[in-house]
Amino acid sequence: MANESTAVADTLLPLIPVSPNLKISESYPQWKDQITFRGLAVSALLGTVFCILVHRLSLATGMVPTLNIAAALLGFFIIKLWTVILTKFGFSSAPFTRQENTIIQTCIVACYGLATSGGFGTYLLAMDERIYQLIGVGYSGNRPEDVKNPGLGWMIGFLFVVSFLGIFSLVALRKVMIIDYKLTYPSGTATAMLINSFHTSTGSQLAEKQVSFLGRYLTLSFCWSCFKWFFSGFEDTCGFDHFPSFGLTLFDRSFYFDFSLSFVGCGLICPRIVNCSILLGAIIFQGILLPFISKYSGDWYPADLHSGDLKGLGGYKVLLSISLILGDGLYNLIKIIAITLKKIHNGTAQDDLPIYENSKQNMEDELRKEIFLKEKIPFWNAAGGFIIVAAVSAVTLPIIFPPLKWYVVLISCIIAPILAFCNSYGTGLTDMSMLSTYGKIGIFVIASFVGSNGGVIAGLAACGVIVTSASTAADLMQDLRTGYLTVSSPKAMFVSQLAGTAIGCVVAPLTFWLFWTAFDVGSPHGPYSAPYAILFRQMAILGIEGFSELPKYSLCIFCSFFILALVMNILRDATPLKIFRYIPIPVAMSIPIFVGANFAIDMFVGTLIAYFWERRNKKDSEDYAGAVASGLICGDGLWTIPSAILSIFRINPPICVAFRPSLGS
Repeated sequence: MANESTAVADTLLPLIPVSPNLKISESYPQWKDQITFRGLAVSALLGTVFCILVHRLSLATGMVPTLNIAAALLGFFIIKLWTVILTKFGFSSAPFTRQENTIIQTCIVACYGLATSGGFGTYLLAMDERIYQLIGVGYSGNRPEDVKNPGLGWMIGFLFVVSFLGIFSLVALRKVMIIDYKLTYPSGTATAMLINSFHTSTGSQLAEKQVSFLGRYLTLSFCWSCFKWFFSGFEDTCGFDHFPSFGLTLFDRSFYFDFSLSFVGCGLICPRIVNCSILLGAIIFQGILLPFISKYSGDWYPADLHSGDLKGLGGYKVLLSISLILGDGLYNLIKIIAITLKKIHNGTAQDDLPIYENSKQNMEDELRKEIFLKEKIPFWNAAGGFIIVAAVSAVTLPIIFPPLKWYVVLISCIIAPILAFCNSYGTGLTDMSMLSTYGKIGIFVIASFVGSNGGVIAGLAACGVIVTSASTAADLMQDLRTGYLTVSSPKAMFVSQLAGTAIGCVVAPLTFWLFWTAFDVGSPHGPYSAPYAILFRQMAILGIEGFSELPKYSLCIFCSFFILALVMNILRDATPLKIFRYIPIPVAMSIPIFVGANFAIDMFVGTLIAYFWERRNKKDSEDYAGAVASGLICGDGLWTIPSAILSIFRINPPICVAFRPSLGS
């Protein structure tokens, strides 16, 4: 048994010496040793670079891809280059481990994540005077008093008081999300597979084959993404991303395969019920319900509105998605709290250390669990941190935004952990973060609560509290999943998340300030038009007008689907396994409402590949599906770096491939 344990340890932790008679937890390095000065320096450097990339994409297009994989790769490359240079000049250097690589990736993601969720292209910029003028000085509810131009000092202060809420709110649930619920967090899983492949010089034959599969499909996915770019032109409808696979009629309802190998990879490793739930949601909402509602334009809502307007079809979309997300998230949150309280009452709340079994795979899983559970982050520390941050926010935010009263801040701080849990849960299932949905509902509720006297600024500021909390919580759980698979210390990852967030609170506003001073940010005719800033201000204006401005029957639809989500969860818990596995997951069903059915098609193609692969050779499927999926996700993710660089230098794809009806149609 001791020999088997040593073999597993050598596979997972090749740089850590293990005695045959010593448990791995006793020979495992302290969490402080996994956080290095060179790692923090590289994290700050790459975090700054990624913040610039994110601002460029956010202000130009409003769309920001996931860069976790790119962060892991560049972190590995720079530290390896560092060690090689030091060795050539005769200096000794500490070994570069997968744990340090994971910590660097976590810190970078936490840093650039604030450039995404900090509102520099959305809710903060929506307060700007230019956005106020673009909407129209005479526009109902658009008051000159509700203007606050960007300022370096107040933006840094704002991020410092709101960015840590999400981290403290969910860190106590890491065991529940990662081990008990077994949420896959596909991007986090792919990042872990990539990091493990970097640091596997020796190992079992299976590990070598997995690395080979990952490299092969990473190359395929990267080359395919590069090939697609050449035909994507400079218009939204160009390229293979808009290929009408099932005809133009279904294409108009977003039912098409867009050749996204990244989401095909997600479908390979996401549970089958998740992929089927997403497809079912696409059929119900994009195929039936939303087209049915659109027939009543002009009756239920004004016919001349944009599809994203909350007074029109956009209002139904927001309320439909948030009803399912809240119903599912609240049910699971209450269930977790009830189970925890019951364990505390029975005196069984302590985490059990694993008992090794003879199976090597079981030993690997239990080894990861042992390390993941060994270093506890006490609940009261997390709760105390959350209370302190909430109290500081309640004092500070009204100074920065006078219309935002202290009790409104506290209400936002109470709402934020609920939505943070919902976002983390949904991201773990589907790899999709629904930040914009949470932000919209936050703006509307708080602006409606405050009213016309300052409701616009209050709603936009409260949106920041909710969005940053939901974003940082999902990032933390995604990275903890990566750390679980790379057997990194969760305490070290928590500290690196705090460090990266602190760096981001300074770097994200500073890098935005470069754009703000050098370019005409917000101008509709400039390269950085910030298309979502106007939309966020309009939603805040709609919020002060109250729920009466929402389209007809939208609140009834919200209540109906909220109850449906609760009923589905009750059935999932109350029915036996043979029935349980066929009941769809509400939060997964909600994703296509905003993202579209093409995402569901991609995921379902992935699950079909996994199904037929499993039928043909179950063992190969179990051994290599994760490596293949990770390669597909990583290759697509790595293409974001050259794609972003080309975009910054305004190099457009040379060809536009588009599709239209034939002349005889």
